Amino acid sequence: MSSAQPARVLGAGRFFWLWAAVWLFYMTGPILDAWHRPEVWQRFAGLVAAVVFCGVYLTGFMATRRHFRSEGRPPSATASGLRVGAMVVCAAALTLIVGESGLTTLVYIAVMAVFTYPPRAGWSIVFASALTAGILPRVVPGWDGTIDLLFAVMVAALAVWGVTRVVQRNAQLAEAREEITRLAIAAERNRFGRDMHDLLGHSLTVVSVKSELAARLVQLAPERAEAELADIQRLVREALTDVRAAVAGYREMSLATELASARSALDAAGIEADVPVTGEAVDPDRRELFAWVVREGVTNVVRHSEAKHCWVRLDRGAVEISDDGRGPAGLDAQPAEKSAGHGLDGLRERLDAAGYALTIGRRDGGGFLLRAAAS
Repeated sequence: MSSAQPARVLGAGRFFWLWAAVWLFYMTGPILDAWHRPEVWQRFAGLVAAVVFCGVYLTGFMATRRHFRSEGRPPSATASGLRVGAMVVCAAALTLIVGESGLTTLVYIAVMAVFTYPPRAGWSIVFASALTAGILPRVVPGWDGTIDLLFAVMVAALAVWGVTRVVQRNAQLAEAREEITRLAIAAERNRFGRDMHDLLGHSLTVVSVKSELAARLVQLAPERAEAELADIQRLVREALTDVRAAVAGYREMSLATELASARSALDAAGIEADVPVTGEAVDPDRRELFAWVVREGVTNVVRHSEAKHCWVRLDRGAVEISDDGRGPAGLDAQPAEKSAGHGLDGLRERLDAAGYALTIGRRDGGGFLLRAAAS
């Protein structure tokens, strides 16, 4: 049996004991035979053996259920062995007292073995019970073998085994659903964290650059400084709106907006920008993805490049951002390495999910090159 069988399938309801007890109806035969024994001690011993047998059977089912609920796995082999052993002792005593009808207990022993033991051990006990039920009536004098117990033992064991297999499959499906849910939650957390990094990283970089520019212009060109401060306020409001939209789960990136933002950020950083006015050259279904590339690529140019010029190139299936700055030290053009930075790592994950490859390297003539295209 699987170690993950859910308690709800194993009778998590308060009346699970009734499901196990109803099958004890077939013990009425041996109990009545014990009651009609001629000797008092036989009646007493037979009834005690029958009652203890039924009690061990019933409590064994309940204990197994409780163990699954608390531990998520079957009881230990020792506990199962003690229960089945007690049932065998009671069954032997009852059979010695009442005769052939006492062999009915073999059905319950087989069922308990299949329910509580691992398959190999459980079926070994089932086959031993079936052989006993098939051989004893034919070798013990006075027993006629009219009760086909061998068939009953096998059918009962197969029925319980089938139930436990269904339970096992249901448990595995439940575990798979839980794992899928857990992975979906983790993926959504990663996506949200990546979006927050991309959104705030870009916005805060532009704000930082513009605030430095405004500080330099306060004395030299107060009107220009005032305009830059107003632009900073606008960027902060937009960043706050973006964060709220991302939290709400409905934010969509606009390539046209990101191109305009890129021109503004590059201009504030003193970098000459060669950026398309629109993203009409890009397929509509790729524009949101390319918007993320433009945002991250331009943010890196503003932060790290010390460039004088920046170029953004778009076509139907690719986007390229390059500059004439310092470039990636010690890196030839190749797929982006893991060490490229958290922003590029997040961008790479986004592109990988869409079937695109991210390449970073040196631009011809010096500088940095970032390119995203279908892989």
